[in-house]
Amino acid sequence: MRAMSASETTDTPVRQAARRARTAAADLAPAPRTTRDSALLAIAEALTARTEEIVAANADDVAKARAAGVAESVVDRLTLTPERVAAIASDVRDVIALPDPVGEVRRGSTLPNGLELRQVRVPMGVVGIIYEARPNVTVDAAALCLKSGNAVLLRGSSSAHASNTALVAVLRDAVAQAGLPADAVQLVPGESRESVTELMRARGLVDVLIPRGGASLIKTVVEQSTVPVIETGTGNCHVYVDERADIDTALAILVNSKAQRPSVCNAAETVLVHAGIADAFLPRALEALSEAGVTVHGDDAWQTVAGASARTVLPATDEDWASEYLSYDIAAAVVPSLDAAVEHIRTWSSGHTEAIVTTDTAAARRFTALVDSAAVMVNASTRFTDGAQFGFGAEIGISTQKLHARGPMGLPELTTTKYVVTGDGHIRD
Repeated sequence: MRAMSASETTDTPVRQAARRARTAAADLAPAPRTTRDSALLAIAEALTARTEEIVAANADDVAKARAAGVAESVVDRLTLTPERVAAIASDVRDVIALPDPVGEVRRGSTLPNGLELRQVRVPMGVVGIIYEARPNVTVDAAALCLKSGNAVLLRGSSSAHASNTALVAVLRDAVAQAGLPADAVQLVPGESRESVTELMRARGLVDVLIPRGGASLIKTVVEQSTVPVIETGTGNCHVYVDERADIDTALAILVNSKAQRPSVCNAAETVLVHAGIADAFLPRALEALSEAGVTVHGDDAWQTVAGASARTVLPATDEDWASEYLSYDIAAAVVPSLDAAVEHIRTWSSGHTEAIVTTDTAAARRFTALVDSAAVMVNASTRFTDGAQFGFGAEIGISTQKLHARGPMGLPELTTTKYVVTGDGHIRD
């Protein structure tokens, strides 16, 4: 049996926060939808009213990140502007309009002995979120947890500490104003790694952990947590251009998938092109990607075409096939068949999102049947794998695992179920 660490037996600030969250969750779970929606409306209004305060705190984080030489893709995720705060507030309002999952009857029946059986959705309880430099997650997570009746413990990265502190202050004030316990939304105390470890070991106080961020963060949480984890995944996403693709459509989808916002997990990182269309497609793709500011890391076929057009293509390696660039870079290969494209995806994909561009219905069906990722797009950009785009409102993350939740995680994925059995003096023989 594993010996318990000091952090698991000592009443530390993190465990104290978890206890307060557990108390708040007990009060929050039976609250009617109208009360929870009122809290969300108060949050949206407070975000708008206190935008200047939020952006000022965020500016400190951004300045520190740039001074530390942090990559611009990370700085972009960290940055909050008045427009982005307004968009976050709008996302909260969208969550208000979503159906309430709590109390939904998943199935029900009357058993042969007369017992009435119902399986109903209920909140999970206390949800812990561990995430990197994306302060918008602070609000998204809080809104979804409140709507689904859960208390939330938020542990963002130290690089966004000022932003998250300001945001959580706004959230807590709004929640209290609506008559719900402010401790339903808390920032995990501390900026050290120890506070993360304590959260991961708070089994019995925290019901589930959801990590959002890079591969190393997710791997650490999955491997070290004693609290159950819903694993969100990195986005090594692929666009496959089939032999029977419309070239103009394929170019538009490729450029949008890669360059519309390259710093997010649903941006494409690899393009695979069927050999039968490569001669016509590659020169135009190189031109379109170049105009979008994208650097291509290609195989021999891409390098040959680039040499003939006086464009530069860097030679691709296994590291490129495995990379989630989160930048204006893309790996590129020519494949002999759809099945070869699928094999490449199976080898290198993180299981997030893959897209096929084709006019061949049979090819599309085969691709969607063979590709085992959380989302598979047919003639659509990978950028659509997103809770808001799917109509779920703000998402808690995109799960690439197969247990409980997969793909964009909205409100139903933040609930579990319990059975309610009603009898009339029934006893078992």
